[in-house]
Parts: sequence; structure tokens; C-alpha cells
Amino acid sequence: MRFDLTDLKLFLRVVETGSITAGAAQAHLALASASARVRGMEDALGVPLLRRSRRGVEPTAAGRTLLHHARLITQQMEKMRADLGEYASGLKGHVRLLCNTSALTEFLPDVLAAFMASHPQVNVDLEERLSSDIVQAMRDDLADVGIVTDSVDSSGLETRLFCEDRLVLALHPAHPLGKGLRRNAALPFAAAVEHDFIGLAGDSALQLYLGEQATKLGKRLRYRVRVRSFDAVCRMVASGAGLAVLPESAVVRSRDAANLKVVKLADAWTKRRLLLCTRSYADLPGYARELVDALAAHATIPLPD
Repeated sequence: MRFDLTDLKLFLRVVETGSITAGAAQAHLALASASARVRGMEDALGVPLLRRSRRGVEPTAAGRTLLHHARLITQQMEKMRADLGEYASGLKGHVRLLCNTSALTEFLPDVLAAFMASHPQVNVDLEERLSSDIVQAMRDDLADVGIVTDSVDSSGLETRLFCEDRLVLALHPAHPLGKGLRRNAALPFAAAVEHDFIGLAGDSALQLYLGEQATKLGKRLRYRVRVRSFDAVCRMVASGAGLAVLPESAVVRSRDAANLKVVKLADAWTKRRLLLCTRSYADLPGYARELVDALAAHATIPLPD
């Protein structure tokens, strides 16, 4: 078996993206060359490494074993590059960071920007996913650092507190749900699902999470419109187009906050601790450990009940 680093990095990208085409693009290889390399690895081993279907590709049992070792080898190379960084020029570290919608939109931008400004040699590949998917990706060695809610099972991973995040109901002051409601009163999510919602466009991790909670109630959320940002959602809600469930911080900082009624939700899942997770902090390259430390240093104080 003569696999070079290009083979291993390509295989990682193919499994991460679920596509040979997308993996080839991320590895900066032509599709024909990438396909030939994958076939060459399979021929060298005598077993298939990928299971191909119309939806894309996923690793076989042998592929998962190769994935594990490829990840270890590339991590070791990254550590070596970091350790030699002060002696070499032009070398850049690369950290793959997965997080949910709230972290990506509300809590990460400032601290991540500060870190990258002070670490010009580090690139960060940032991707939004559901917390459950992030945990699985971390266990499969498909990412370096994750930010997840404490509602998911993160056993087997090392975790630290990043921040606390409360989801609230944003309403127009004249919305029927807000009428007669006492100050600081909380509503169950079940009361909101009967009304029209404003949501985020695309496969937002937050919208998927809310959809899961509605499904548990035997309901389906009705969206009048989906927009691109929390601020746009707030503007739509302030105009009376519908209601929304958003991170409290997004509602407070909205320029339309004065025209919104904020109602706490009584459900336990709406108050969430966001956790930094790694497979093994000690095994991360130095610059990745520095990123984790920088994020952990900005952990917020617990939210009041």
C-alpha cells in the first residue's frame, strides 16, 4: 500500500463532503485525477473504500478504518507544521470548526475575528450544522473543534463551556399570543406552533432544530416566509407578518427591538448551554489549541432563570 498525503487528504475531503466531485474540488484536483486516485487506493487494498449511490458516497467499513488513520496522519502533519512554523515561512495552519446557528450568528464572529487577526497564519473552515451532526462528525474525526448544545450526548468528547443561549419568542405587540400576558410570563412552545412563523432561509440548523421540537408535539411549523438573517426575521416580525423563535441576544440587538414583544418560552430545551468540544485537546495542533483556549476564555456568565 503506497498512499501518499495527497491520497489521504483527498479521501478525507471526499468523505467529509459525501461526494467525489466536491472532494476533488476541495483538494484542488481534477475529477478524473481524483477518481483515479480513489480507484488506485481501492485496487491497492483489494476492497472497496466507498459505497456509491445517487445521493453520493459514504465510507465502507474499510473506508472508515482508512478515514481514522488518514485523520491521525494529517493531524500529525499539522502538528509538525505548527511546531516548525517559527522556522518556516508561508506555512498556514488549518482548523475545521463546526457550530450551530446561534453560535455562528451571535457569539462567534467577534471572538473568531479577534483570534484570526492575531493569528494570520491560521485559516478556519467554518460550517453550520445541527448539534447532533457535529457530535457525530467529531467522533468520526471529520472536524477539529465543534460547538454544540448540551442537549445532545457528547460522551467520548472533551467539552468546555462556550456560552449560554436562550431561545425566546418574538412577537408583534398586537399579536394574539401576547395579549393579556403578564410581565415575565412564559409560554409553552406548543402554544406558538399553531401560529404562522417567520424563519431563516436554507437548511438553517436552528430551523431544523425547531422543526424537530414541533414534530415531537405532532405538529409542523407553518412558515409565511424565510429570510437570510436574524435581523431580517426581526424586521418581518416587527411588521406583523408572523412570529419567530430566536436567540434572545439577536432580538435585543435588533434595530427593531422597540417594536417587538419578547416572551420567554417555558420549555427546558430553549435555555441551552453551548459547549466547545474536541476529540482530544492534547492531540490538536498548537494553533488549534490556541483557538479553543481563545473561545473558552470568552465564555459568558450563566443566564438568569
